[in-house]
Formats: sequence, structure tokens, C-alpha cells
Amino acid sequence: MSAALLLTRSDGDNRRLAERLQTQGIGAISLPLLQIDPQPETAAQRSLMLELDRYQAVMVVSPIAARLGLERLDALWPQPPAAIEWFAVGAGTAAVLEDYGLPVQIPLDGQDSEALLRLPAWQRLLSLPDLRVLIWRGVGGRDHLAATIRDAGGRVDLLELYERNMPATLAQDLATAAEQGAGAIVILSGQALQHWRRAAGTTWEQQRHWRCWVPGVRVAELARELGCTDVIVCHGADDDSVLAAVTAHPLTP
Repeated sequence: MSAALLLTRSDGDNRRLAERLQTQGIGAISLPLLQIDPQPETAAQRSLMLELDRYQAVMVVSPIAARLGLERLDALWPQPPAAIEWFAVGAGTAAVLEDYGLPVQIPLDGQDSEALLRLPAWQRLLSLPDLRVLIWRGVGGRDHLAATIRDAGGRVDLLELYERNMPATLAQDLATAAEQGAGAIVILSGQALQHWRRAAGTTWEQQRHWRCWVPGVRVAELARELGCTDVIVCHGADDDSVLAAVTAHPLTP
């Protein structure tokens, strides 16, 4: 019998993916590695959103950032300002924005910061002398985006909408999942990887040998630095990318 696959996003996201994995005969256990804590709106953040029409572009880095940002947008603007170009890192983030009615550009050759900045629109935007970009993100997320825009002379403001914390019971929940047969894991961010490492504690020497699916090269490198020995790159964090990678590299019984 194959080891169960540990899914580590929110319970809702995990349930959705687990149903698709089940059709492939792959059992999964849900264990969120990140606790998402929305940030209270500050006066400075409110000013950023009230001045939304001064930006040429808004970049949204996750579905959570999209949902929380749209809640604030909806409260302050009768309709979104025109002439803003909207960008999403991945298909899941884009879907939230598109459901709201926004035209969204997403990269087709990856789901990371580098792929986003390779979109043709950025060649034009980065040449503007007065470029202003607003990034919707979590606390401390995706600094590469901001750094690249600033290096090109643009101004970047950050709307940090939530904080990702380690669940208080994660160590015990991880131990329970291992007892239930977990022996492989899907890790979709560097912070989730760090939480897994901390929660594993003295069992890390065993768990670092689990097969670990990650969304891209950057997280793969971090996983190997921490000692992971069986790392598979999904080339994206959306359900389709994860499902394709898991079925292409199945666990052997």
C-alpha cells in the first residue's frame, strides 16, 4: 500500500485537490502548514487603496491576496479605476480577479516572479519614467518583484493584506498524520517548507526523505538545502500542475 500524500494548503483547497487525486487512486491527508491571519486595515493601507487610480499596474501574488484586496476595493470604489493593468502570478489568483470582472494577465511559461516579469507588457511598463506599481501580498512576500521594478526606476508600494503563521498545533498534527500513513508531501511555498521542518522536530531525519512536490526551482533549492532527498518540481502551484506532477511521479507501493 502506498503512503498517503500530505496536502498542506487550506482545508478547502486540500479537499478540492484530494477529490481529484482520489480519482487517480491516490489517498491524501489534509494538514494546512500555514495559518492565514488577515491584517487589520491601517490608515496608510487605506490611502494606498484610495489612490488606486494613480497606479499603472497592480500585481497580485496569491488567491488570498486577491480575495482580501477585492474586499477592500469593493468597499472603497464603486467600480475599479480604468486603465490599470492587472497581473496575477498564477491561474488560481487570476480566477479570483476574473470572477470580479477584472482583465488579468498571467504568465504562460511559469508561476513565479520571473515568469510574471517576462510578460511583454512589462517591457513597456518598465520603460515608463513615472511607473507606479501596487503589489497585493502577504507580509514579507515576493520581494523579487518589488526589487526588479525599483531597479528599473519604478515606484512600488506594498499592500500587505495577511500574515502567514505556523499553526499552534502543527507539530502534534504532523505526528498524527505520519501515524496515519503520511509518507509524501506537497509543499507550495518556502514558508510552508520551513514550517514543515520546524514541526517535524526530531523526526525530520525520517521525513526529509519523503517525496516532496514543490511549485518551482526556488522552493526546490531550499528543500534540498534543508536536506530533502526526493524533490519533484510541479512547475506551478495550481491544482492542475500539482496533479500532473503527482501522477507523473507516483509513489510506488
